[in-house]
Amino acid sequence: MADSKQQMIVAIGTFAMHFPEVHSLKEKRQILRSLIDRVKARFNASIAEVTDNDLWQRGTIGVAMVANDRLLLQQMAQKIDDILADHSSVEIVDTYWDYV
Repeated sequence: MADSKQQMIVAIGTFAMHFPEVHSLKEKRQILRSLIDRVKARFNASIAEVTDNDLWQRGTIGVAMVANDRLLLQQMAQKIDDILADHSSVEIVDTYWDYV
């Protein structure tokens, strides 16, 4: 077996969000579902709401991606940032990316 040392890099992102114009959990979940589906379809990333599930004006989602190129992951992370920040009903309160 050949000794190939391919590098695997994992990008882990969290997004704390505020939904100032949302008045129910149902509205919040519709917005989140739309955002989550868009990111999954475009980047094949793992993404889900991870905290504040029962709060209707707050939410935190987590994103994970794997690749062998850190620059590619950073570019994808920037595009995900843009998608999430572009939604008119969402304010991104905090964003954090880590690469392992």
